[in-house]
Amino acid sequence: MLENTVRSKVNRLISLLIVKSYFETLRQYMSYRTKNGEHKRMTKQKIVLITGASSGIGYQAAEKLSTHGFKVYGAARRTEKMSPLSSLGIIPLRMDLTDEHSIKSAVAYIIDQEGQIDILINNAGYGSYGAIENVPIEEAKKQFGTNLFGLATLVQLVLPHMRHQKYGRIVNISSMAGRMTTYMGAWYHATKYALEGFSDALRMEVKPFGIDVILIEPGGIKTDWGTIAAENLRKTSVDTPYAEHALAASKRMHQLYTSSRLTDPDVVASTIVKSVTTKRPKPRYLVGYGAKILVSLHAILPTRIFDKLIQKVV
Repeated sequence: MLENTVRSKVNRLISLLIVKSYFETLRQYMSYRTKNGEHKRMTKQKIVLITGASSGIGYQAAEKLSTHGFKVYGAARRTEKMSPLSSLGIIPLRMDLTDEHSIKSAVAYIIDQEGQIDILINNAGYGSYGAIENVPIEEAKKQFGTNLFGLATLVQLVLPHMRHQKYGRIVNISSMAGRMTTYMGAWYHATKYALEGFSDALRMEVKPFGIDVILIEPGGIKTDWGTIAAENLRKTSVDTPYAEHALAASKRMHQLYTSSRLTDPDVVASTIVKSVTTKRPKPRYLVGYGAKILVSLHAILPTRIFDKLIQKVV
């Protein structure tokens, strides 16, 4: 009788040990699968789409991102200017942000090739300066088309893929021009103020899906942007009541954007790379010549005083 009781207890103990061993093995296996899956997700090459990649900030950012291990698709209207980037493995795509078909085709191509877009960098944009009365509404619409509506179309096309993978970063290249205003730049500033509001709203909407939205706000940067804006201001103001003041402002802009004081695009490109590689990116990065001081002065100075100051600067 005693022998049977002992044998029964031994059998129960062996059974318990077998069950425990089974569940421990299962736990280790599941832990391995989870860690291995996370490792694959972490180490899988991320796909970047950057607009305005044919020159300036976009060109240098594409270079840097490629050397940091990202697979980069560089989009611009002038793809021939991106030819040197091909040696780095960067894939040039033609995209016109005022042409919805062009935008859809580019995104569809990347999804067909890669199955994902992890990072969208909206860098393309331009500034058309001139007095509000002188700038044709069609030109104002074109500027909004490139600086905001084309960008928004890209965001709408990319978001479903980012939501599906529960990860993504959208980097919108705004400007200090979205936080203060310069002389004769009404329509350009309107697009950038709109982009700031758009980005703030978007950031709150997509955060639950694991998607970050980041604003880069450059100040004065050594690119063609300023000289093009200055020339446009001159052209739109000739033989108008605003000519005297506009031409003086155009001259000051040209002098500023051809001076050595401005920040190299490399600094902004490095900030873009930082924003997509850091674990917890800031919502905003204010960077470049004059950006922090002018935005601060705009916040603390009375409006009339700031107006007088900015008319002397630009």
